[in-house]
Amino acid sequence: MATENKNLSEYDKNTIPNAKDFRFGIVVSEWNETITEGLYTGAFEALIDCEVPAQQIIRWNVPGSFELIYGAKKMLQTQNVDAVIVIGCVIQGQTKHFDFVCEGVTQGIKDLNVQTDIPVIFCVLTDNTMQQSIDRSGGIHGNKGTEAAIAAIKMAYIRQQASMSHPFNQPLLSSGALQIEETPIKIENE
Repeated sequence: MATENKNLSEYDKNTIPNAKDFRFGIVVSEWNETITEGLYTGAFEALIDCEVPAQQIIRWNVPGSFELIYGAKKMLQTQNVDAVIVIGCVIQGQTKHFDFVCEGVTQGIKDLNVQTDIPVIFCVLTDNTMQQSIDRSGGIHGNKGTEAAIAAIKMAYIRQQASMSHPFNQPLLSSGALQIEETPIKIENE
């Protein structure tokens, strides 16, 4: 399992861009609320730890994981955010419902990332058991919400940098900033 030997809550603030001027949306599923609240707490606390002011974090609740797509879409359209984190939890049951919900949510969030210019970060646990979800929402493996918040900061920064007229050069410097290289424009005579 991918998280078996990794604590999802660990990050190095020196490798994370400055986030104090970004606005984040978090759409939280009310289904499996114990888990989604743990994930939300991890995301919120990581954003605050990375100097995002609390008033720049917008939370919306939706009934279930399938509704995360619509909630994220509306947040993207109306809230002037730099990134959206969708938080949900789907646990395997005895029917194919698990497969349909997981596939639909995954594809829907992927579609939002393709269709819009604002990153949507996938923080939907798709576990076989409740214990696996507990372990990843503040339990022995840390908190996937924390990991999603750090991804949101990095993706918001990439979006910001990509909107500038300078190309990316190298990965993050130790300060968390991307190195930007000035490239002269060549004009050819006809």
